[in-house]
Amino acid sequence: RGPVAAAPRRAAADGQKRSRMTHLQAGLSPETLEKAKVELKENPDTLHQDIQEVRDMIITRPDIGFLRTDDAFILRFLRARKFNHFEAFRLLAQYFEYRQQNLDMFKNLKATDPGIKQALKDGFPGVLSNLDRYGRKILVLFAANWDQSRYTFVDILRAILLSLESMIEDPELQVNGFILIIDWSNFTFKQASKLTPSMLRLAIEGLQDSFPARFGGIHFVNQPWYIHALYTVIRPFLKDKTRKRIFMHGNNLNSLHQLIHPEILPSELGGMMPPYDMGTWARTLLEHAYDEETDYCPESYTLSVQDLERDLEKNLSPKTMKRSQSVVEPGVLKRPDKVKSEEDNMQPLLSLD
Repeated sequence: RGPVAAAPRRAAADGQKRSRMTHLQAGLSPETLEKAKVELKENPDTLHQDIQEVRDMIITRPDIGFLRTDDAFILRFLRARKFNHFEAFRLLAQYFEYRQQNLDMFKNLKATDPGIKQALKDGFPGVLSNLDRYGRKILVLFAANWDQSRYTFVDILRAILLSLESMIEDPELQVNGFILIIDWSNFTFKQASKLTPSMLRLAIEGLQDSFPARFGGIHFVNQPWYIHALYTVIRPFLKDKTRKRIFMHGNNLNSLHQLIHPEILPSELGGMMPPYDMGTWARTLLEHAYDEETDYCPESYTLSVQDLERDLEKNLSPKTMKRSQSVVEPGVLKRPDKVKSEEDNMQPLLSLD
């Protein structure tokens, strides 16, 4: 009689567990559920325990304001780090620390912000309608579209981060991830000369170290020699895993097509789809605000960008930052009083002289 009587209780408990699982894994196709289980070690039976273990670590970083700690939010960090609790918490901490240290960047972080809007309308980023064969969302950047008289590199980075925030709400993309293609065609030496080490490290910090997205590949096409030079400078700040996922195709689009089928690529990338409409993703985010005129001049933003760069140099100077430092140790990225290399790092990477 004992086992028989206990069976309904077990069934009820299992039913409750399944309903909780269904809530957190809602929106995942059967294929993606299996992928999460096999590739990410996602176990529906321990999902709530996994999330709570990450949440319990928050007390170790009283210096960071964790502004969001709900189950669904923490889950995306676990997925981004294959359910390694410590690594997921480190990413969560860096996510909020990056926003804490770069407050100017995250003020008015919305599509209607004038600088972000201009960047979005020029295709920073572009988002292809079709997923790749692994279910990954493909972002495309046509670098030559950067109109430096209308918006800054920081505006482009803000537009990309805002776009990722919107897309990462989709649980399918939390599991399957993203592909980034950067087309450097017609990107001039003069444009490249505006990029400083601090700007590039700001982007690396924001995308590689502080955002819960899985990037399956970063593809450079039609890159000129000076982009190779820029890559040499930023390479030490890239994790080994990131380096292995960067592909330099040059003018050889066939090597790109071996990894991403041309059937889903626009004609600019040698694909079979029509030319990419730069306003596609901007219209998705802006809706009716897309056609509203906005007066914006990057000069009005110059002061805060310069302040941001000064802060960055203090935070991210090679003398004060090592890529392997752990965010779980408080104070690692604190600003030192003096940084001798500040002037050096404010120089453009490429000189026109």
